[in-house]
Amino acid sequence: MNTAVQERPSPTAATPAARVDAIVIGAGVAGLYQVYRLREMGLSVQGFEAGSGVGGTWYWNRYPGARFDSEAEIYQYWFSEALYKNWQPTERYPAQPETERWLNYVADKTDLRKHFRFNTRVAAAHYDEAAGEWAVQTEQGETFRAQYLISCTGMLSAPLNNTFPGQESFKGQIFHTARWPKERVDFVGKRVGVVGTGATGIQVIQTIAPQVGSLKVFLRTPQYIIPMRNPKYSPADWAKQGQRFEEIKQRVQRTFSGFEYDFTNGAWADLTPAQRTEVLEKLWADGSLALWLASFSEMFFDEAVSEAVSEFVRAKMRERLKDPVLCEKLIPTSYGFGTHRVPLESGYLEVYHQPNVEIVDVKEAPIERIVPEGVQTADGKVHALDILILATGFDAGSGALTRIDIRGRGGRALKDEWSQEIRTTLGLQVHGYPNLFTTGAPLAPSAALCNMTTCLQQQVNWISDCIQSLRQQGAKVIEASQALQDQWVSHHDETANKTLVVKTDSWYMGSNVPGKPRRLLSYIGGVHTYRQHCEDLAAGGYKGFDIR
Repeated sequence: MNTAVQERPSPTAATPAARVDAIVIGAGVAGLYQVYRLREMGLSVQGFEAGSGVGGTWYWNRYPGARFDSEAEIYQYWFSEALYKNWQPTERYPAQPETERWLNYVADKTDLRKHFRFNTRVAAAHYDEAAGEWAVQTEQGETFRAQYLISCTGMLSAPLNNTFPGQESFKGQIFHTARWPKERVDFVGKRVGVVGTGATGIQVIQTIAPQVGSLKVFLRTPQYIIPMRNPKYSPADWAKQGQRFEEIKQRVQRTFSGFEYDFTNGAWADLTPAQRTEVLEKLWADGSLALWLASFSEMFFDEAVSEAVSEFVRAKMRERLKDPVLCEKLIPTSYGFGTHRVPLESGYLEVYHQPNVEIVDVKEAPIERIVPEGVQTADGKVHALDILILATGFDAGSGALTRIDIRGRGGRALKDEWSQEIRTTLGLQVHGYPNLFTTGAPLAPSAALCNMTTCLQQQVNWISDCIQSLRQQGAKVIEASQALQDQWVSHHDETANKTLVVKTDSWYMGSNVPGKPRRLLSYIGGVHTYRQHCEDLAAGGYKGFDIR
């Protein structure tokens, strides 16, 4: 079996001290900013990154067609107006190579690389109660110690790549989208299979379809889609965005989703059918996620509204698909629009009109195993392939942390606790793990329920300000109390259980991972509401935290 080339760990040129004030795991959007903030506060910081460079999601996810679905003007850092204005996005939704270049630009302009050890994966992090420190061990066997440990490992960074039995027997090439090789993959004339039709699978399918000899899409759950409108940005266009820097910065911090748009169309019940349709048509034409995150919030709570919006989208899809068989396979009916993560697409539906594209319905005949020739389904068929692409998603939210051996007070293991129930305090701390802070973690808004740069920067700022407050007090340790954590989990669940999202099986609920405890992984009360909770805790002197 030929697989994507994995980079071998090797020491970097920098040889940091074995003990520092803070250790940061990850060099993505959050990790870079977290190191920047701590360094500016005068702390010694050591960052670790499994990849060979910065970028996080935009380093690992280099599959064909990978690109933003947040607008370039809001997927930004807000700590430097000069950084914002001096970067030049080429389009509204830049592709992966441009985004990776942007994060390298940020790292270079702020001189952050020297604080990271690349090609270094963290294997374990154990809290030393006597010393009040975290002992962090890398896969190379090195140990580093720090007062504070901050995880910036990402919401979607633990790929489900060992999904089917027999994968090692496949004679062709097999790739997971989240571990795509840097080298070009040749699809021309090849028999290609794609497993998974979420946002990633859709981007891959629409991108490679014109190149392949044949394409088999192993489809289980069809997706609602929104056509992407992706105009090019000239330098003059970006100069206009730069003039709005402060306006946009303030706006995204107070909307429901951390995007610039919000639910401002009035109540569904107050509008006539014609007015509702006018709103939906306008947002559909915008070619963004606004139809989902800025049309009518009632679609998350009211089944009748959900069905009306869903039928609007289904009708749009039927217009493009035409073929009744394709409509039956590709248009969702078993769940409502917006209760799954909604992808933007460019010509995805039209791919299925190509004579060399075939849908393999794995709801009717599930994949049983991978065999040397290809994919064997439950009906006994073997689908012969040269290349197999697994767009099978992630162990979202919790997976990146449970794949590290994290142990807190009394040797308690985070993996064991979260295998029973996933609990956090605002996604920022976990009771029982002193001085461990987390970004992009469960029970905080993230991963499409929030524009990630908005939410990650807010969490980094809260963590940094909290550490600064501790230092000013002369305190050494902070840990969320059991009572505070219980209070947040209760609020999170109460908020989630009012929505239709919890009634739908998706990675939002952990349903894609066998045995994973069921709980909505992202806070759905709104970015503005979450921010207020965090601000109130800080203004109240971090009441509910054990500080000593």
